[in-house]
Amino acid sequence: MSSNELAKQRADREALRVGGHDARAWQLVSARQVEAFDPAQLGKADQIILDIEDAIDTSFKDQARENVVTWLQGGGQAWVRINDWTTPEWRHDVAALAGVPGLKGVMLAKAEAAEQVTDTFQRLGGETPVIPLLESALGIEDATDIARARGAYRLAFGSGDYRRDTGAESTPLAMAYPRTKLVLASRIAGLPGPVDGPTVDSRHTVLREQVGDAVAMGMTGKLCLITDQAAVINETMAPSPSDVAWAFEFLQKFEEGGRVIRDGSDKPRLARAATIKRRAEVFRIQPA
Repeated sequence: MSSNELAKQRADREALRVGGHDARAWQLVSARQVEAFDPAQLGKADQIILDIEDAIDTSFKDQARENVVTWLQGGGQAWVRINDWTTPEWRHDVAALAGVPGLKGVMLAKAEAAEQVTDTFQRLGGETPVIPLLESALGIEDATDIARARGAYRLAFGSGDYRRDTGAESTPLAMAYPRTKLVLASRIAGLPGPVDGPTVDSRHTVLREQVGDAVAMGMTGKLCLITDQAAVINETMAPSPSDVAWAFEFLQKFEEGGRVIRDGSDKPRLARAATIKRRAEVFRIQPA
């Protein structure tokens, strides 16, 4: 593929891409796998994240960072998961990425304090959004302060490291508390719904079940490690055509009725219908 053809494909895909506030599938791509960058950007994930943190051994960090910067400077567009604020690698990451074209934002690994988010935001120039990835008991417990930090864009859940830190199992019951904390913190801080951790199991039945659990808790995005998981996540985290049909019909009847509130259940249903309608427009879903 010529550089002009690639540039056109990138531009066409970005024109249709769901923005970060509403993005459902967030695909993590190892920064050592340069050959996977373009296919990921042109793929079905709403957003992609080039990973220079956990996916990269310490001995390869410099090369991985260089891979990312070179690709972004060459016309690529992506988020980047950077290293823990407490590590020397974090300083190298923000220094290398500051001002690089094509950088949509960063995901700050193992975020545990608001000042870590703000410091990252300022070091990157004060305009690049930061997604704090909460992966520990301390991070989850201080989620509200972190969500309110200057530069915080959207919260994300590092479920694997959280389980390692706390000894919790990967069950809906065990994950209910941290997911709820992230949802409440996001609501209090005025952020979009949080991004859930990845499903390691490659079976789509398991993925749909875990996405459903996250949606039930109020989460609106999910990390993924496997390319073909993106389409499943996008579908499961979007309103169904029947939900969209209900929302459009309810709002139409409300307008035709003179916008009169009939009972206490109307306001919650109006809010739900308006949310579904907006998300249907963002995701281009037609009523059934």
